[in-house]
Amino acid sequence: MKILLIFNNEPYDGTDITWNGLRLATQLHQDQHEVRIFLMNDAVDLVRDIPTTDQSYDQDLKSIVETLLTEGISIKACGTCMSRCGLHKNKPYLTGVEKSTIKALSDWVTDSDRVINL
Repeated sequence: MKILLIFNNEPYDGTDITWNGLRLATQLHQDQHEVRIFLMNDAVDLVRDIPTTDQSYDQDLKSIVETLLTEGISIKACGTCMSRCGLHKNKPYLTGVEKSTIKALSDWVTDSDRVINL
């Protein structure tokens, strides 16, 4: 099954939304599903290649993303959001994250069996 997870929130926003979404992506991948992740809005900060772990947060979200990338999970980030959103505008991105478009998101949505918006 093809499953698309769309993240919108700032990674360390005081909730566990992003962490739980990454946990779900990990489990779906372990269950042999094709998992794809698309980042929009402030969620693009999740894949910036800078130290972003919030000292008050007990999970390193960046390391989870890096593991997903090494396991072959496709991660795309909205190109417009990359330059407009997040606390770390114009900072570099992790290797393996594709700068993408709303058209690519549209294609992924229509090609997915399930879409989860986080």
